[in-house]
Amino acid sequence: MTPQEDFVMKTINSRDIHFVRFWFTDVLGNMKSFAVSPSEVQHAFANGMGFDGSCIAGFASSEESDMLAFPDASTFQVLPWRPMSNAVARMFCSIRHPDGAAFEGDPRRILERMVNAAAEKGYVVNAGSELEFYYFKNGQRPEVLDCGGYFDLTTLDSATDLRRETVLMLENMGIPVEYSHHERGPSQNEIDLRFTDALSMADAVMTYKLVVKEIAIEHGVHASFMPMPFAHHPGNGMHVHQSLFDDEGNNAFYDPADPLGYNLSDVAKHYIAGLLHYAPEFALITNQYVNSYKRLNSCDQAPKMVTWSYKNRAALVRIPGYRPSSEEACRIEFRNPDPASNPYLVFALMIAAGLEGIEKKLALPPATNFKSTDPKTSTLTPLPTNLGEAITAFEHSEFAHKVLGDHVFSYLLRAKKEEWSEYQKMVSQWEIDRYLPTL
Repeated sequence: MTPQEDFVMKTINSRDIHFVRFWFTDVLGNMKSFAVSPSEVQHAFANGMGFDGSCIAGFASSEESDMLAFPDASTFQVLPWRPMSNAVARMFCSIRHPDGAAFEGDPRRILERMVNAAAEKGYVVNAGSELEFYYFKNGQRPEVLDCGGYFDLTTLDSATDLRRETVLMLENMGIPVEYSHHERGPSQNEIDLRFTDALSMADAVMTYKLVVKEIAIEHGVHASFMPMPFAHHPGNGMHVHQSLFDDEGNNAFYDPADPLGYNLSDVAKHYIAGLLHYAPEFALITNQYVNSYKRLNSCDQAPKMVTWSYKNRAALVRIPGYRPSSEEACRIEFRNPDPASNPYLVFALMIAAGLEGIEKKLALPPATNFKSTDPKTSTLTPLPTNLGEAITAFEHSEFAHKVLGDHVFSYLLRAKKEEWSEYQKMVSQWEIDRYLPTL
């Protein structure tokens, strides 16, 4: 066993851990898990644990269903919301075929491949995530708990204790938190995760979403990461901050001699240009549901055009300016993803787009420091405005196909075309109310 695997086995014995949950996601980013007895963990490190891949969305057909989950010892954590006696731990897994080959449909593996591609170019990819969500009285109707607004700390904010417990749980699991606060919408909240390497951040995002829901259940309420649960309140976004550091620990995005005055290096400018160039092609990944585009079309701070800016929060890529002279703080913020997306695939495509921009030395267009929100009248390039447009852009994207591979690319096209077709056949309450009385 490796030193990390040996540490896991010793911790299992010393902490009275009776179950170890193996975590992974399906292609759409839904968490999957099964529990393994402690006596089987050492065998799993060497040989994996078998499961039926045909039962996981986007994995395998019934004819090729045998798959193996190999736990990653570096992700071992005890679950603090479970009892400390007969404790439960978890590890994220990589998925393989019975012959040991990496499974091409494993989202975590796709991100790992892009992280390795960045490393081969001399870069470590750091990422931080801001995820928004709503608390509701139950999971059937969007009934809010409070009428608070941005940064409220009064009796209007009924979620203070829920956020506090969530932050403590995350920190107990080794996931540092920067901020937590009430967001603009009633009963809307945000918890921001401190930056780390991209693979660890994707794992942290999946853990975060589960912890938020677990704490909500303990308090008898429901937490939702649905992108747009209301027609007239802000939607939920997942803003992703990112930067590249070189082998010597220097921020490759930082250049105090930047003639534009943004302290951005040429590497950063090419990286942003890559994101802008390819973002419409992988909007199906950053915003993968019909409901995702209700947020992009309705919210004043959600990006609608392919733009970047130093200050404009409606831009697709924003340069945070809180500490403009700090090398460590120099980063970019990608603002169109929502928290219902699969973070492994989102991060993989962002990194790939940025690296393509660097490799091809794509030119950065002028910044757009004003709001331009109407795709019909603007001369700027629009992002897809609905799932159908996103499917079309994705289907013709050689870039997305190359990054995701045949298996995931083909599955997503099939699944999303089915969703869009089903949605187009639905008759909404809005149509009934508007047309039935007069037509």
